[in-house]
Amino acid sequence: MKTKGRKGRTNLTRKSLAFFLGLIVILSGFSWFAYNEIESDLNLGLDLVGGVYVLLEARETEDKPGEDAIERAMTIIRNRIDEFGVTEPLIQREGENRIRVELPDIDDPSRAMEVIGRTAVLNFTDPEGEILLTGANLEEAGYDYGPHGNPVVTIEFDREGTQKFAEATQNLLGQPISIYLDDELVSSPVVENVITDGNAIIRGDFTADEASDLALILRSGALPVELVELETRTIGPTLGAESRDRSMNAGIIGLSLLFLFMLAVYRIIGAVASFALGIYIVLVMSVLTAINATLTLPGIAGLILSIGMAVDANVIIFERFKEEFRGGKTLRSAVEAAFRNALSTILDANITTLIAAFVLIYFGTGPVRGFAVTLSVGILTSMFTAIVLTRYLLRFLIGANIITNPKLFGVRGSGNVKISGN
Repeated sequence: MKTKGRKGRTNLTRKSLAFFLGLIVILSGFSWFAYNEIESDLNLGLDLVGGVYVLLEARETEDKPGEDAIERAMTIIRNRIDEFGVTEPLIQREGENRIRVELPDIDDPSRAMEVIGRTAVLNFTDPEGEILLTGANLEEAGYDYGPHGNPVVTIEFDREGTQKFAEATQNLLGQPISIYLDDELVSSPVVENVITDGNAIIRGDFTADEASDLALILRSGALPVELVELETRTIGPTLGAESRDRSMNAGIIGLSLLFLFMLAVYRIIGAVASFALGIYIVLVMSVLTAINATLTLPGIAGLILSIGMAVDANVIIFERFKEEFRGGKTLRSAVEAAFRNALSTILDANITTLIAAFVLIYFGTGPVRGFAVTLSVGILTSMFTAIVLTRYLLRFLIGANIITNPKLFGVRGSGNVKISGN
């Protein structure tokens, strides 16, 4: 019977060691794979990569726009930006009549702002100023080069616009049709023949980029309201890179100090907690990448705060472990009791912080919301790594029975200890 019992304990020890080492290898592999994905897919904000920030406000007019005017304006702005080729822009409503636009990692901010903010009301008028047709009848717009090599904007009307334009050119043979964009005269060509195919050309003193941008604006449609720039900020790529590098260095230094503290005070369990903390950081960044969040400096602040709370949860558990062990429990019983008894304290602390973070997400805008989102993701992930991941790693490590000196678990004392029992 003793032989069987000893053999059973040996098998259990080997199995625990295999689980512990296997879990370490799997988590390390996951972290390596996830890190490579995060590095290429994580969105970085203006303060980390540079770009342009602009706050737009709808100008009040006598004709009050519809309730959905701002939403329609945001859709048009988004379409223009997508065609302009800016990756991962942020377009967000602020209040009742403001729109915040952030364009990270953009080369020509002034050109981008010309595309974004232009109302683009297109009108064709006769010599007495009567509107013949508008941009609402526009189906397609592009740019090409005229007979003399100068860039021109080509437009194509829909069925209704084609009919109207044919009638206009028939009635105004030998007379000019003026083309206005946002009440500014662009060109005034003389009608030389009746145009029945719905195609027209806008000539002007355009460069190739200007003709391309104007075609883009016309394709996306006119804004339903006139937008005025309230604030514009440009952050250069060099300044953004400097902020990013400083944040990385600060994070590395801070994490290194945390790891040293955990190792110095809690020894082996501190090493396990530090490993779990590394997995925690990878998990948080993976979640932010998966939800297509944009990481900014305030977001990094939220991440650092959540790391502090994750360490705090480990400190609560490990101090409870010391108390349970000094009370006469074995290592395994002390660990299980520590996690069980510290759970309510950890949940209370994290839930109250989550409530505050959710309030900031609901009522906050811009950097405040970014901070709150990162903090929330960090807190939820830290509860998983502290309560679940660290617990199983310690359970398998203690079950492997390869370390029995209480000093190596941060507990004062000498000699060996039992693994199982009460």
